Amino acid sequence: MTKSTISDHQGPIIVFDAMCVLCTANAQFVLRHDHLGRFRLASMQNETGIALYRRCGMDPADPDSLIIVDGAKVLRDSDAVLAIYAGLGWPWKAISVLRIVPRMLRNPIYHWLARNRYRIFGKRETCWLPTPEQASRIL
Repeated sequence: MTKSTISDHQGPIIVFDAMCVLCTANAQFVLRHDHLGRFRLASMQNETGIALYRRCGMDPADPDSLIIVDGAKVLRDSDAVLAIYAGLGWPWKAISVLRIVPRMLRNPIYHWLARNRYRIFGKRETCWLPTPEQASRIL
């Protein structure tokens, strides 16, 4: 997918690490619970994810955060995680109450988990592949 076609997709795009067990589980959770089909997903290991990381001024070879790209708006770190759950509707939206916790307290926890995600949760040998039903939501 080229940079010009990225903007053709409507709605937020979650860029996640498809090699990370936790990140992949979260992506699958989003696909199961996003009944309105609001989110699209892109692996940070594929062409689309790499292009989105670069467009946001981030190094795709050293990803330190999942991101959500919605047009010109970019969310990262704990803000991105909370926005995902808020976007899933009830009951998952209730998790967004954690926004009352200041970023300076939330983000260090997020960064610690992000840095240690492979050690704590494991790393996949191959990238996760969606089911045929999910494939239309993966960029």
